[in-house]
This record gives sequence, structure tokens and C-alpha cells, in this order.
Amino acid sequence: MTGEPRPGGAPTTRHVVVMGVSGAGKTTVARGIAARTGLTFAEADEFHTPAHVAQMRAGVPLDDAARLPWLRELAGWMAARAAEGVSTVLACSALKRSYRDVLRQGPPSVEFVHLDGAAEVIRERMSRRAGHYMPASLLESQLATLERHHPDESVLVLDLSLTPDELVSAAVDRLGLSTGIAASG
Repeated sequence: MTGEPRPGGAPTTRHVVVMGVSGAGKTTVARGIAARTGLTFAEADEFHTPAHVAQMRAGVPLDDAARLPWLRELAGWMAARAAEGVSTVLACSALKRSYRDVLRQGPPSVEFVHLDGAAEVIRERMSRRAGHYMPASLLESQLATLERHHPDESVLVLDLSLTPDELVSAAVDRLGLSTGIAASG
């Protein structure tokens, strides 16, 4: 159970990545999980360099070489929180197996929640979004990049057509998260 000491005496931590294409609701759901459980929240988009944000704002997707340092930084952020005894929830696209593998190199264990659903629902959500740098034109690129999880990956898939509260509840319940998880150190 989370928060109980490991054999070395340090408390265990939980690290959840809410993943999916842009517009799926990752940030909303990850913030909701954090609010309900006490996990420390981070938005992966905030780790992008200004140059990468400008590139995406211009409608140019990042390639794998550009993403690798960003993914390593995210893995490092989770690992540092784990070392502090702090559990985390991260909103991050994590579209490819190789990206998820880099994230898994951070803390001892990472669980993924994939918000998945119809592209039409996502397009409609993106059209209502204000102030986000990711243009709806990159949705097709993200859908083409998305690699479904493999059988050896621990990924909870949730239907993004559910309400944000239903998604948060499903993630918390199905991952066995509880309130008061080791969230501060």
C-alpha cells in the first residue's frame, strides 16, 4: 500500500501519468486526481522549452529527437519526487511505447491512465479551448503517432467521453489510489 515503508525504510510512492492526445482531458483529469488523492501534480507541457512551444504553436510537431530530453526531464522530476517520498500525477501525452519507456526510467514504478476516445469528441473539445498553444491541426499528427499500449504495459484505458469527475473517480478507484497518499515530503 502506498505510504508504507519499503524494506529499506523509505515510504513507497505512486506515480501516475495521465496520457493521451492533445485535447483528451489529461490536465483536467490529472488535476482532479491530485485534488482527490493529494498526489503532487505536474503538467508536462510546462517542461517544454520556449523553442519547442513556438514550434508546436506554429503547427509543427516535435520529432523524437526533440522529445527525448523533455521525456528524460519528466522522468527525472518523478524520480526526484520519489526520492523525497512524494507521490505524483503527471499530465503527459506519452503517445509512443518508447516515450512511456523513458518515463518508466524515472521512479521505481509508473502507472498510466490513457484517456482514449473518438477523434470527433477531441476535435470539438479543442475547438472550445482558449489559450493553449497546441493547435487543433496537430491532432491528426498526434493520432497518427499514438501507439496503443502493449500487453506487457500497465495501462488503464478510460473512455474520454465520460465527464471529468467520472474519469477521476474511475482512475482513483481502479488504480486503488486513496486520499492522503504521500504527497509532501
